[in-house]
Amino acid sequence: MFLFDLFQSFLPLHNPLGFGASDFIELTLAGMLVLATLFWRPCIQPYALRLAERTGWCMLLLALLAVALRLALIPHHPIPTPDIYDEFSHLLVADTLRHFRLANPPHPLHQFFETFFVLQEPTYSSIYPLGQGLILALGWTVFGHPWAGVVVAIAAFCSLCYWMLRAWTTPGWALLGGVLTVIEFGPLNQWMNSYWGGAVPAAAGCLVFGALPRLRENGRLRDAAWLGLGLGFHLLTRQYESIFLFLSVVLFFLPDLRQRSSLLRLARPAAVALSIVLLALAVTLVQNKRVTGSWTTLPEVLSQYQYGVPAALTFLPDPIPHRELTPQQALGYKMQRGFGGSHSETLSSFLLRLEYRVRFYRFFFVAPLYLVLPVFLVTIREFRLVWVVLTLLLFALGVNFFPLFGFHYIAAVASLFVLISVIGLDRLSRFTIRGRSGGRQAATLIVFLCVSQFVFWYALHVFETRDFSMALRQYETWDAINHGFPDRRIAVNHQLAQLPGRLLVFVRYWPQHIFQEEWVYNAADIDGSRIVWARDLGADENEKLRRYYPDRSTWLLEPDARPPKLSPYQPGPLTNVEGP
Repeated sequence: MFLFDLFQSFLPLHNPLGFGASDFIELTLAGMLVLATLFWRPCIQPYALRLAERTGWCMLLLALLAVALRLALIPHHPIPTPDIYDEFSHLLVADTLRHFRLANPPHPLHQFFETFFVLQEPTYSSIYPLGQGLILALGWTVFGHPWAGVVVAIAAFCSLCYWMLRAWTTPGWALLGGVLTVIEFGPLNQWMNSYWGGAVPAAAGCLVFGALPRLRENGRLRDAAWLGLGLGFHLLTRQYESIFLFLSVVLFFLPDLRQRSSLLRLARPAAVALSIVLLALAVTLVQNKRVTGSWTTLPEVLSQYQYGVPAALTFLPDPIPHRELTPQQALGYKMQRGFGGSHSETLSSFLLRLEYRVRFYRFFFVAPLYLVLPVFLVTIREFRLVWVVLTLLLFALGVNFFPLFGFHYIAAVASLFVLISVIGLDRLSRFTIRGRSGGRQAATLIVFLCVSQFVFWYALHVFETRDFSMALRQYETWDAINHGFPDRRIAVNHQLAQLPGRLLVFVRYWPQHIFQEEWVYNAADIDGSRIVWARDLGADENEKLRRYYPDRSTWLLEPDARPPKLSPYQPGPLTNVEGP
């Protein structure tokens, strides 16, 4: 604490001639590098190498490390509040599953509950697959909050990434890869601090990519089960991208397909894996039937037919809405349609979009690891590493048909990015210059830089309320931990929590309303919820809903006021209602 107070006294926020933020960053990083250099080899390395041999303990410790680091930030960064419509839709999946069903019956007055990425007919359901919602439901049921499911998924990903790396490299490098996973995708990452997803398909990818080398080596049925579980869970989470995951598996075993003995040895494991995948496919078909009424119509496809969203792949025609849209939904449809541009897809537009999205792959690397990427590429000698590059290329090309890019689209290959970093560091450490192992010192320095960078920014979040922390925030690499904290939504939720009884809240948008800031989201059991959120459709229409809920006190929320205005509902003429 004294050290931070000392630096704070040297940090004049408005005097550029004093000890500034950049000086603080450089001095702190230099200090951490010196300490790491002094203590690594004699005090830490021997114990780390012995620990790396114990797979079970390493998996447990990595999982606990990711959880503990995030929970330690709770005083300054509390449990995330959902704010994006994708998050609310996944939470609807979770709540539906907690009611032991795959779809909810349509509400008789569903016009009041129209919102983004939620079907109202033929059932009241999310448009998303089950995978992310299943994990949220698990955390919700066991620990009392859906965010617990997010934390469990991140812990599983960090743990399984180490397990996956054990099949590709030595135990020591695998443990380092697990630590890098905690640093990159742990407490400060978007996946840990939202309900959007990412960790679930990433963990599924770890199961797949960790099982493949083990299957080739020994053909054990246990590893086949892990492969099938990874493929199946990814299918339940990211259906389109599962195509490329399946293709990568086929590509991995391509050399074995030319040998009859290998084919016979892999026949039983393949049957085991396929049976689990077929089970996941059956679950998907049942969800389709329950939600859309058709075994073969995905909820997302029905949403495209009814609402025109989400946007179609770039080589498909733009979907056309077949039901009346709210003003906010209409603007959302125009935005989604605008992602694809006004012209047909060409090779030039495809490649231009691919080139533009390369910058987003920064999400999967700590900046110092850029230095090992060329080392990895120039030292590729075996087919398995060529396969890694081909798999990443396959995913990059495949998701490029989406008009919009999200990091979770390619979450399945997150562990492969970690693998590239680890192998690049390994190969760099073997470089010699004039008989000296200069590469080892270079690799060690890069690792220390990664750890120091994380420790520095993590420490700033621990001391979140101090002036120096706020002054340095603009330079932060990670920017997903409650930076867009939805304080207005939190304030309204707090107000509602103070009101007694069951509530009906009409939401009235002003003409200048930002359409992405949707407030009408409800639980799976709308009628059984303490708070029912409804669109303000005017006095006459609103009266129908008030008669439907005679036992609820009625309130009006105007979220576009600053701050949002919550007041008792007063029936009156239609004003400022549903303006675009």
